[in-house]
Amino acid sequence: MGGVAIDDFGPRGFQLVLLRRMADHRPELVEEALRTLGASRTEMREANRRWQAWGHARGFPRGERRYRAVLGPPEAVLRRTVGDVTCPALLWPVPLWPTLRFEVLCAPGGGAVWNEWLVRAPGEQGPRLSGLADLTPWSCTVDEVARAFPPARPLEGDAPTRWRLEFTDPQAPPGAARRSAGFTYGLLQYVDAAA
Repeated sequence: MGGVAIDDFGPRGFQLVLLRRMADHRPELVEEALRTLGASRTEMREANRRWQAWGHARGFPRGERRYRAVLGPPEAVLRRTVGDVTCPALLWPVPLWPTLRFEVLCAPGGGAVWNEWLVRAPGEQGPRLSGLADLTPWSCTVDEVARAFPPARPLEGDAPTRWRLEFTDPQAPPGAARRSAGFTYGLLQYVDAAA
C-alpha cells in the first residue's frame, strides 16, 4: 500500500473518524464516547487527519477496498435496490453503537462507493418513533426517520457525510411548522424548525 501504515488504526481509529464529524453537533455525546474508547480529543483529531490523508494518498486503496483495508472483511454483504439497480452493501460492526452497522453501498460490480453511513443492523429492532419527543440524538437513522414521518423530504446537507430530512410531526396541531432532522454518517444529531 505504498508505505501507508494502517496497522494501528482499525475499527477503533475508524470510530474516532465518525466521532470527529459528530463533534460539531453533539460534543457532549462525543466526549462520553471518547471516554468509552479510552481516547482523547487529540487522538480523535489525529485519526481524522490520517483518514483524510489516506483519501488523497496515491498508494492507498480506493473505493470499497479502502474500508476493507482498515476494517477487515465485512460482517455481511447484502443487496440493496436503488431505483432499478441492485448494489452490494457491505456491513461492519461499530462497537460504540452495537445495534448499528456501518454500511458502504457500492456501484454494481464493486469498487466505487456510492454511499457510506450507519444503518440498523439486520434483525435489530429500531426505536419506536411516533412523535418529535422520540427523536433523541444518536437514537435513530435517516431511513428510520423517513419511514416514521412520511412524506419526509431530503434536503441538502452541509458536508458529504451529513444529511437532512424535512418532515411534519404527526402529533403537532394542523398547520404546525415542518421540522428538519440533521444526520451525520446517517445517525440523528438534532431536530430544528425547517428553514
